[in-house]
Amino acid sequence: MLAHLAANMEETASMILFGIGFTTLLLHKNLIKKIIGLNIMDTAVYLFLAAKGYIYGRMVPILTDGITDPAAYTNPIPDGLVLTGIVVSVSVTALMLSLTIRLYRRYGSLDLDEIVMQWRKEER
Repeated sequence: MLAHLAANMEETASMILFGIGFTTLLLHKNLIKKIIGLNIMDTAVYLFLAAKGYIYGRMVPILTDGITDPAAYTNPIPDGLVLTGIVVSVSVTALMLSLTIRLYRRYGSLDLDEIVMQWRKEER
């Protein structure tokens, strides 16, 4: 079992990070901590994709030294997915932080339960 975990260290680390992020997202009431948990989950997914896309012994897919055999290079698609995902997660994080600032200015708290309680009072 331990040898299997050591052989797949990147995948194991990404699963642990995803669990930490998911637990943070579920258990904390503070909106900033929820955003941090979501970012940890994003990072875990990017680590997993990068680990699965890399093939040991192969080069980055940039043609050098006249080597044109595709078997000599890694697959560039996982790298592109990771880069695209990072751009999207930065945008989503910026949006979440801006909405969190607006909620704080309106309700004076970052506690999700308190915000919902004040919102329900306003609805009545």
